[in-house]
Amino acid sequence: MLTDHSINVVVQAALDEDAPWGDLTSAVLIPENAVATATLQAREPGVFSGGAVFAAAFALTDARIEVRRFIADGDHFEIGATLAEVTGPARGILQAERIGLNFVQRMSGIATLTARYVAETAGTTARIVDTRKTTPGLRALERAAVRDGGGHNHRFSLSDTVMAKDNHLAVLAAGPLGLTEALRAVRDRLSHTTHFEVEVDRLDQIEDVLAAGIDTIMLDNFSPDDLRAGVTQVAGRAIVEASGGVSLETVRRIAASGVDVISVGALTHSAQALDLGLDVAVRVSTPVGFAPAR
Repeated sequence: MLTDHSINVVVQAALDEDAPWGDLTSAVLIPENAVATATLQAREPGVFSGGAVFAAAFALTDARIEVRRFIADGDHFEIGATLAEVTGPARGILQAERIGLNFVQRMSGIATLTARYVAETAGTTARIVDTRKTTPGLRALERAAVRDGGGHNHRFSLSDTVMAKDNHLAVLAAGPLGLTEALRAVRDRLSHTTHFEVEVDRLDQIEDVLAAGIDTIMLDNFSPDDLRAGVTQVAGRAIVEASGGVSLETVRRIAASGVDVISVGALTHSAQALDLGLDVAVRVSTPVGFAPAR
C-alpha cells in the first residue's frame, strides 16, 4: 500500500516536474545561508492526512530540513490549529513548499470528505469504500487518505479481483452458455483465494448471479426500495455492495437498506483540497553545521 518507497517515487516525480533545474527565484533572491521556520496552519477544520508525504517533499529537496508533525494522520483538527513545523535552509523550504502543500491539502480533503460519508452511515452495518476513480499515479496516496477518513479500500487494481460489470455480462450473455453457467465456469477456473464480484442493474438478475457462487454482488444504481428488496433476496448468500447515485444527501438512505458496502467514487474524484497554509519566516545567519557562502 503506502510505503516510504511509494511515497518517495511520487513525491520525487512531483519535485522534478516543479523544479527540473532548481528554484530560480529562490536562488537569485534568497541568501544561501538563510534559514527558515515554516508552520503548517489549518484555515478550516478537517481530518489530517499525508503527514509523511508532506515531510518527504522537504526531505527529498534538502536532507537538512526537519519536519515536526503535531498531529497524526486520521486526527480531526479545528481552524487555526498548527499541524506541523518545518525548519532548515530557506531555499529548500521555499522550493518544496508548494509540492508539500499540494499533497497534504489533497489528501486531507479526501480524508475530510470520507469522514463526512462515514458519519452519515453511523449506526448501520454499511462500510464506505472508494473506487478506482483516482488521480492517475496517486492511487496509493488517495486511498491512504480514504482510510485516514475512516473509510475502506475497494480493489486496488484490475489485477486484484475479478469484477464482472455490465459490459462483461453482455459479452457472456452472447455466448453459448447461460449467465449462471458462464459465471460458474469462470468461478471454477479461479483460485480459492480470488474474490469474485458481479454487478447487476436489475432485481431479476440476482438469482442467476448468486447461483454461480459469486462472493459479492453489486447492485448498481438501485433505488433505496430496490436495494432493500435486493438485500432481502440475497439473504446473506453474498456480500451486497451498493454503487451509483451515492452522495452525502443519499448515502444515509442507501446504508439503511441493509447493504454491506457502499462504493463512492466521489471520495477521490470530487474531493476539494482542504485550505491549509504554510507561513514562512526567514532569517539570514550561519547556523551550526552549515558552511558559510563562498
